[in-house]
Amino acid sequence: MGCVFREVNEKCTHYGEQRLSARLINLCYILLFNRRWRPINSELRVNEEIRAREVRVVSADGEQLGILAVIEAIKIAREKDLDLVEVAPTAKPPVCKIMDYGKYRYEQSRREREARKRQKIVDIKEIRLTPKIETHDFQVKVKQALKFLNGGDKVKVSVRFRGREIVHADLGKNLLMQLYEAVKGQATLEREPKVEGRNMIMILSTKQE
Repeated sequence: MGCVFREVNEKCTHYGEQRLSARLINLCYILLFNRRWRPINSELRVNEEIRAREVRVVSADGEQLGILAVIEAIKIAREKDLDLVEVAPTAKPPVCKIMDYGKYRYEQSRREREARKRQKIVDIKEIRLTPKIETHDFQVKVKQALKFLNGGDKVKVSVRFRGREIVHADLGKNLLMQLYEAVKGQATLEREPKVEGRNMIMILSTKQE
């Protein structure tokens, strides 16, 4: 409610009036009950939210209507059952376009949803090896890595050292590079084998065509 009366006070100043006239009482009604006035996007000012006294107006068809008083521009928009939207607030004077703001927001939301659908979310899958892994088990890990890479995911391959196995870290590196050699047709070595604590880690990503 406070924002309503702040807006009323601004309008009072704008019209040089000290008391609420019948016109401003009507404005209170608009601010409280006219859903079309309420901004859907706080980055854009719509209709009575536009603070400039004069604006450059573009019609819904793209026609330049020239510089008009905001009240007159809003009236033109309302006559067509449309909104006046401030699209370039920093221009002098600000540029406003007459449009169906509800439809504009709907189309914008739809485009954003479609863009998100097209975005590929890349997951990091993990494959764990041991320094003494058997040949059959190693081949299973290679197949897993290929499956993840073909799905567009990154693969984190780690070798876990137990006890004094860490002394032979070079065996872990050789094992990781052996796996990379087995999948390099579909993979890029994004991060070379590196010791982290008691693990040696390598990261592979899908090779870009």
